[in-house]
Amino acid sequence: MTRPRQSPLLTTNEAAVVLRIKPHTLENMRWQGTGPKFRKHGGRVFYMRRELKAWSDTARRQSSSGNTV
Repeated sequence: MTRPRQSPLLTTNEAAVVLRIKPHTLENMRWQGTGPKFRKHGGRVFYMRRELKAWSDTARRQSSSGNTV
């Protein structure tokens, strides 16, 4: 089955590339409940592009001391 080129659904590996983190880090964050929202379709995990951006936006920082913007 061929997936559309700009599908809004991303696998864990594809989402990790977008976020520039390792897939295992994303899996750990999912397990801990600290990562972006995800969906399960038939036991497979998918992320929506817009939800990756929304989650990333919540991680914006003003300084390295942890103050959010």
